Order: sequence, then C-alpha cells, then structure tokens
Amino acid sequence: MALEGKHILVGISGGIAAYKIPELIRGLVKAGAEVRVATTRHALEFVTELTLQTVSGHPVYSDVFAAINAHATEHISLPEWCDAMIVAPATANVVAKMAAGIADDALTTTICSCVARKPILIAPAMNDKMWENPATQHAVETIRNWQNVRVIEPAEGPLACGTNGKGRMPEVEELQEALAYALTPQTLAGQRILITAGGTQEPIDPVRFISNYSTGKMGVALAQACARRGADVTMVCGAMSATLRNPFGAIHRIDALSAQDMYEACIAQWPRMNSAILCAAVADFTPCEKAENKIKKGDWSLVNGEWSLSLKETADIAKALGQSKRPDQKLIGFALETQHEKENALHKMERKNLDAIVLNSLRDKGAGFGVDTNRVTVLRADGNSLELPLLSKEEVANQIIRYSILLEEAE
Repeated sequence: MALEGKHILVGISGGIAAYKIPELIRGLVKAGAEVRVATTRHALEFVTELTLQTVSGHPVYSDVFAAINAHATEHISLPEWCDAMIVAPATANVVAKMAAGIADDALTTTICSCVARKPILIAPAMNDKMWENPATQHAVETIRNWQNVRVIEPAEGPLACGTNGKGRMPEVEELQEALAYALTPQTLAGQRILITAGGTQEPIDPVRFISNYSTGKMGVALAQACARRGADVTMVCGAMSATLRNPFGAIHRIDALSAQDMYEACIAQWPRMNSAILCAAVADFTPCEKAENKIKKGDWSLVNGEWSLSLKETADIAKALGQSKRPDQKLIGFALETQHEKENALHKMERKNLDAIVLNSLRDKGAGFGVDTNRVTVLRADGNSLELPLLSKEEVANQIIRYSILLEEAE
C-alpha cells in the first residue's frame, strides 16, 4: 500500500476544518504510516494538542521555542524525517505567508524548510469570499507552480458562516488519497489508460431494468492505482456504488449505464489509449424492445401464468477493441467464472485478442461483488500467470498493473 511505512508530516493552521484532522491522522496511522504534527497556535483553538498527540502517538510541534521540543530546530528535523507533508486546513493567511516566504511560527518555518526538498500538499480551506480574494488566488497560483507542491482544490458546499460556496476542505478520505498520489512512483507517467467499471443496466421500460451485483469497487481501485502512478485515466462507468477519490482530477469519468452506451464510449476513446482494462460487468443480453411507458400488471401477456421477455446479445466491447488493437496497445479483460474457470478464461483471452485476463471465481470466499477484497489469477497471452492470495482490491489492482501493463515478473 502507498502509505504503509511512510513518514507523514501533518501541518494544521487555524481554520474551523482543523477539527477534522484527527480523523485524517487516524486514517493514516491505520494505513500503516507514522505521523507527526506541526501547528500554528491558532490551530489549537479548534483542536487540542492532547487530541493530536493521542491520535498520532507523538508530541505536537506548535512552539518554535518550547523547551519540550525533541530537537532545538524541529522545523529542520521534521522535514528531514518525513517522506511527505500535508497542510490541512491551509488558511488564507498561511497560503499567503508560504507564497511570500514568510516563516514566523512553528508551522510556517517547517513549511519553509520542507518545500524545496519533499512533496508537500496544500489543502486550502476558508470562506468563499476569502478564497476569491485576488491576493489569495495570486498566492495559490504562485505556490502551485513550485516543483514539489500540489494544491488540492477546495470543495463547494456549506461553509462555517452558513452560506454555500467554494472553500470547504475536501473530506479526509480525499486528503489521504492525495497523499497516496504524492508517495507513489510515477511508473505510468504519460500513459493514457481506459478503465471500465460497474454494472450495466438494460432497460425493460422506464422503471425496470436487467442488471447484476457489481458495485464498481474493483474498477475504482484500478483507476485510482493507475492515476497514482501518473497515468491519464478515462473511466467509463456503469451503475456503481463505490466512491471514486480523484483529488487532482487525473481521472476523467464518463457515465454509460447501458451496454450499448459503454460500447460506444469505449470505441470512441480506444484509438488514443495506450492500454485498456475492461473491469465492468457488462450484460451479455438486453431486451429486444424497451416499452415507452411503464408496463402495468394487466398489460403482461401471460401464457400458462408465465410472461416471457425477448432478449438479444449486446455488443462485445472486448472483442471490438481486440480487433482494432494496435501493436503498441495493451488490452486486459476480466473473467468471472463458476466452472472450468481457467479453461474458459484462456479461451476468452484468445478469442478476444487480449494481452492478459484477470480470472476470479464466485467460489472464493471474500471475492467477487460488493466486498473490499478479491482473489484473482492473472493470465498473460505469453503463457505466464500470477496467482494471488486474498488481498484488498487496492493491492489486487497494484498487482494487476505491475504484471499486465508494466510487465514486471512475479516476485
């Protein structure tokens, strides 16, 4: 995992969103990171030093001259210790100081010594009127152009003053995903990757459809893993309940609910792609006709108390992309099987001209639809294969990318 074993320095300035940061720290620690905290004095008006120390497991650096500091120059030693720093919330005051090179407290001196050497993420959070201030915008644009700095755009929504607008700090899960981006080697930089996710919905009438149990979790994990590695990701999404974290806008989402919509979107996108991972659970059949109005119970034509629905095959996305695939493109498919798993998957890979296929089975406990884990075997067209144990879908995604796109060998 991207955060496991990493040293994360969390900087907190004096904004109301500071009350959310203990939750961020807990999430980072749960992900295997070691966390230390630097704050302004005003930040401690919104969240207590004891709380921050408890959730991080380390003393808080809030006073340049405090006698309890482990080092005489904490603002130097902390940047040397960390792998990355995140400042959240970053108030208008701190952003302006950062742009001007002002270092006059524990947090800004730490930022000043960190910014030229380590990845640093800035999450501005303030009232919309302060965010729109030309001075604030100038400061944000200044630091956005620095090599090691990435600015996480504030969200729109309810603000502390009771109004709605742009200025909210993104949710802590988004901040954690941003740190994962910053700490992942950019092994797919410059690559354009198409990913399909979720299940399709094949309409019977305006209120009914045929679908499946896909939640899109595996597709989301793949999209985020590719984006973390620097790829430009286009994600064609069917119906899905999984949450997509996209802190830097590296994932372009296209919604395509039906199999035909997904087919058309993929055909349009494929020529400019380097690779595609077809993870969506696309329906094999769709109703021959869609009723214009809701079919009432009395409208059904029953034969011996039964009603039948005429179906036709949907367009085959994998086959179409495989037929038009260039030598410089890679195409990876998925196969969910319940019997003769490997035989069926190998046949599908050959029939559809895939470079690799990811096989999983509903027989495996903890794998399949709607869970956070998966157990798969990656089969490559060159005859090599990689069988994985039950892992988180995040780790499964990383292994699929390593073995089928980067073509690394199994460890």
